[in-house]
Amino acid sequence: MAEIVQQRIEDRIPELEQLERVGLFTKKEVKSIIKRATALEYKLHRLIVNKEDFIAYIQYEINILELIKKRRAHIRYKFKREEIEFPIIQRINSIFKRATNKWKDDVQLWLSHVAFCKKWGTKGQISKVFSTMLAIHPDKPALWIMAAKSELEDRDSSESARHLFLRALRFHPNNKKVYQEYFRMELLHCEKLRKQKQELERAAMDLVSFSPEILSGKLVEVVYRDATGKIKEAAFVISLLNIAAIFDFTKQLQDSILQDLQTNYTEDSVTWDFMAKRELDAPGAGEELQSAKGRASDINRREERCCQVYEEGVKSLNTESMWTCYVAFCLERQKRKTNVQELKEQRQERLLGVLHRAHDGSLLKEDYYKNWILLSSGDAEGAASVAMAATQRYSQSVSVWSLSLQTLIQLGSADVGKLFQDALTHVDPKVHTYTHIHTLGPDHMESGHCFNYYERALQEFGSSDDDLWLAYIQEELGPLGQPQNCSKIHWRAMKFLEGESVERFTSKYTLHQTGHI
Repeated sequence: MAEIVQQRIEDRIPELEQLERVGLFTKKEVKSIIKRATALEYKLHRLIVNKEDFIAYIQYEINILELIKKRRAHIRYKFKREEIEFPIIQRINSIFKRATNKWKDDVQLWLSHVAFCKKWGTKGQISKVFSTMLAIHPDKPALWIMAAKSELEDRDSSESARHLFLRALRFHPNNKKVYQEYFRMELLHCEKLRKQKQELERAAMDLVSFSPEILSGKLVEVVYRDATGKIKEAAFVISLLNIAAIFDFTKQLQDSILQDLQTNYTEDSVTWDFMAKRELDAPGAGEELQSAKGRASDINRREERCCQVYEEGVKSLNTESMWTCYVAFCLERQKRKTNVQELKEQRQERLLGVLHRAHDGSLLKEDYYKNWILLSSGDAEGAASVAMAATQRYSQSVSVWSLSLQTLIQLGSADVGKLFQDALTHVDPKVHTYTHIHTLGPDHMESGHCFNYYERALQEFGSSDDDLWLAYIQEELGPLGQPQNCSKIHWRAMKFLEGESVERFTSKYTLHQTGHI
């Protein structure tokens, strides 16, 4: 071991002598480097080696490179890079190889080596690192993508990038991300060649022949057909269309993809949602829209066109997912700020209409009933009606019953008690509504109602639900409660609770008393 370490230290003597000779390091600093490097080398040759020792050695060598770079700039010395930096870079690559050979599964270690190669200009080494890494980790699509991008961006080799993507697809034939990035790469390559051709034409030069298949985007179309042949999903087709739209020479390709989408994917609500939203960006009538009212009128026309497409969608595809897309669009537009009252009212009216129709068809998602109730807050009777309708549609949902109870309590409705009894008959007792009473807050509850509900709850769940007893005590300690009742409730809890529930209650009650919960 000592001989190997000694040999490695002697190998670095020439570069250290150069560092001292050209004035980048002092004699004292060179001695310090030899001492530190010797210690680091010995650590790498122990019987049991640690990954951290390799990383520490690599970082030390990189720090030296960074220091050389700063001192070169300071004294404006640009020579002898091959004698000074090149051996250090080679040594770091060698240490990385030894580390990744020992810890093959550590992807981050491999990527650190790639990052080093990129920063310190050893681009030829990057391909070798990726090649070795992919032989060990062919199951990771992200690494194939990184390797292909590196070939294109760092080495300007579209052919190598294409080769890597094709190999990746042999391992991952249905991977969306691999196809998306392969599609993007071919478009980037096509764009680059088109620009080169234009520059040569401007210079009146014709020294290079360009592949017409690549220039016209035929190769991109091949990738698209292969990808959509394997992955038949509207969202995936739209993702490729969005990538194509980034490039200004792809109108024909975009039209072709749109045609494919409208022909083969109309059974997917994602298609209708995408086509509808495109109307927002469709060309306007071309008139000058100087006033706020004029702009609002144009926006409203665009939103109406979107809704026309959604109407076609729900007519063709009357599903919950289709109505969800429609409602989500109307809700997003309604939330947008505008100073034009007419537009604000039109958006609200449109949203309320869609919510009502989706509910009538039993296709309105649970989450949207809350939005509907909030929109109806100015109409007490309407809000109560929506709350009741929600419980009919989602009679097994605790959150819907809780929302409806809260709504009726806020409205001061006399139907709260009846609704509460209805909840008990529909909701699974194991996930009962009582625990939601406390979350409604004392400001929204009538004192009598709240405590009556707790008493009813305890009749049914008092023997097992320790949290219910604790919540009752907390309610009595609140602004509308009577704290003197707490000791009585505690006594009742200890009497009614059974088994482990008693221990849990005692523990939680103690923590509550000491202010820990």
